[in-house]
Amino acid sequence: MESQVRGGTRWKRFAVVMVPSVAAAACVGVGLAQGALAASFSVSGQQFKVSASHLHGEGFAQYGGIDSVYTSTEGKEKKPVPVAISSFDDATISKMCQSVATPIPLIGKTVYLRLEAGNDAKKPVKAENLYIDVAQLDADAEFKDIDIGVAVKDKTRGPDVKQGENVLPGGFAQQAKEADLYGVKQTAWATTAGTFKLSGLSMKLGMDKGMECY
Repeated sequence: MESQVRGGTRWKRFAVVMVPSVAAAACVGVGLAQGALAASFSVSGQQFKVSASHLHGEGFAQYGGIDSVYTSTEGKEKKPVPVAISSFDDATISKMCQSVATPIPLIGKTVYLRLEAGNDAKKPVKAENLYIDVAQLDADAEFKDIDIGVAVKDKTRGPDVKQGENVLPGGFAQQAKEADLYGVKQTAWATTAGTFKLSGLSMKLGMDKGMECY
């Protein structure tokens, strides 16, 4: 499953490898549910899909956390949900697609929003201080100078943990100087970035399930 490649580490299929981190962070959810902890922001009750042909990241870190998620689009109740937080100092993304499905009770149908950007090889999507709260990730991945098992508070790669983010300071994390993900298929709860440049942005709405990214 793991092989050394030019000083890096490669996983043929990279599906959230943060099981120890997410499991450990689950206890944070108890405090969040009881109101003992403050969430950085409330997340919608809808996951969204993201696909990309290639994501290159400089300064990568990944660790577990908890999002405060609405249980439905009515926005009446929330629940704590464990996530794997992937963060990058800088990232470039080629052929990015993002889609979200929204059920509309009034018409009894689902509306799909699809966003595409970075389809021009010379103009990829670019982001700085990027954080992705991941529920599921599949990709071919290669890391350069990777450390697995570093404590969250002692990591030296990637942007700082966001203020208000619900994580365990002594919890499990991994970090790398560089990360390359190919054939990305990801389901996420939230994304935040210091800057997010979407070159060649295209956005569409429709009721065809085929509009989803995958």
